[in-house]
Amino acid sequence: MPYNETFPHRGRIEVVCGSMFSGKTEELIRRINRARIARQRVEIFKPAIDTRYSEADVVSHDGGTIVSTPVENSQAILLLASEADVVGIDEAQFFDSGIVAVCNELADTGKRIIVAGLDMDFKGNPFGPMPALCAIAEDVTKVHAICVRCGDLAYISHRIVGGDKQVLLGEHQEYEPLCRNCYRKILSGEVL
Repeated sequence: MPYNETFPHRGRIEVVCGSMFSGKTEELIRRINRARIARQRVEIFKPAIDTRYSEADVVSHDGGTIVSTPVENSQAILLLASEADVVGIDEAQFFDSGIVAVCNELADTGKRIIVAGLDMDFKGNPFGPMPALCAIAEDVTKVHAICVRCGDLAYISHRIVGGDKQVLLGEHQEYEPLCRNCYRKILSGEVL
């Protein structure tokens, strides 16, 4: 018997945010796997532009993986998530602003929505729809990477390659997690 019929629950939105290399996707995968253990029907989505590790699967930096459906826009999630009890959304910062209404609509129908994404871009500005998602969520978890310069909690995903484009898919060759102090020192030209 499906989860909803046996154990009805109220919808909710959970956001997992932080810098790159902080474990956001790892936490999303952990929560989705626990929902599966509880025999809940799950669907996981990611933006189609994110092909770093896999065309289709959600993959964490530590190698954890879970089958997902890549979608071009947030409206596609509404169409594909109708049978799910739990909906996972990775790299939410890359979605259009409609993702906020989509998450609200799904939660209003009783679904648990788990969203993971970068809260800030490489310049320290709020990234895409993430601030609005944090505002409407019942639960926000901020996870932290470790600063590669001093070992403190990371604050930002510092881009170490040139370019001013906000979206640049990358890994350790393009970004490094930095604490606020080390990031400010780099911005001021101080050598670390």
